[in-house]
Amino acid sequence: MPNKLLRVLTGMAFACVTGGTALASNNKAMDADIHSVELQWEHIKFDEDGSPNQFGHIDTLAKFAAGLAEKYPGRVEPLIWEGIVTSEEAGMAGTLSALGYAKAAKAVLEEAYAKDPAALDAGAPTSLGVLYSRVPGWPIGFGDNEKARQLLAQAVSLAPNGMDANYFYADFLMGQREYAAAYKVLQHAFSLPPQKNRPLWDKNRRTVIRELMAKAEAN
Repeated sequence: MPNKLLRVLTGMAFACVTGGTALASNNKAMDADIHSVELQWEHIKFDEDGSPNQFGHIDTLAKFAAGLAEKYPGRVEPLIWEGIVTSEEAGMAGTLSALGYAKAAKAVLEEAYAKDPAALDAGAPTSLGVLYSRVPGWPIGFGDNEKARQLLAQAVSLAPNGMDANYFYADFLMGQREYAAAYKVLQHAFSLPPQKNRPLWDKNRRTVIRELMAKAEAN
């Protein structure tokens, strides 16, 4: 079994599909709390990469995100981010604990998916699809490429201009050696407007999209 059961799961775009500005709900306090989680997640993931404190910080953020789900009962947005940050823990954890975090993330994301699969640019089906594609299959874990394909395709259908929905679907297609289809999806993802309220995330997402496009072209 690899040292990490998952590649790191990156965050879902919290932006309008047309305007590139932060989504505004009917709860400004919740929006501010969610945006705080987004920015902390970005800092921990990108600025603290390789730091000995990285896992401790993501674990603290996961607990904060879980608290938001309790603070705003009935809202799907905090659940999605709780699932995303818990998935990130799985990517950063050691072999013995990674699968436990992945299962916990799956449970939270399934709850979010049942509430609203389209919320936050299809954050729940995108995140679940990534989990199903990257967690090992039976008998080690719950990984399932067919479920991953269904969920990621649904995410793109629900959020056609969601950068993460498109990126992760293309990444899955690359893994299936469907290079032409992946390149087309990546082209669309790269053409989307920049997320000005999340410049660190936007910069890093575009970097990996360019890298994946080059790989798709080479095949």
